[in-house]
Amino acid sequence: MKAFVDQEKCVGCGACAEICPEVFKMEGDKAVVHATPVPEGAEEKCREAEEACAPDAISVQE
Repeated sequence: MKAFVDQEKCVGCGACAEICPEVFKMEGDKAVVHATPVPEGAEEKCREAEEACAPDAISVQE
């Protein structure tokens, strides 16, 4: 599984980094993916972060 953050859509709320710090972190005012592929055991939290992203900046691919 891989996660992606669309930097154009990201508003920098930080919800993804709070929900799934194993995959997402904040760099300045934008979220970035720092673990590719998504670590084993973090898949469910990664999907939660995708769902919680209000501007739909996060996408997850199996």
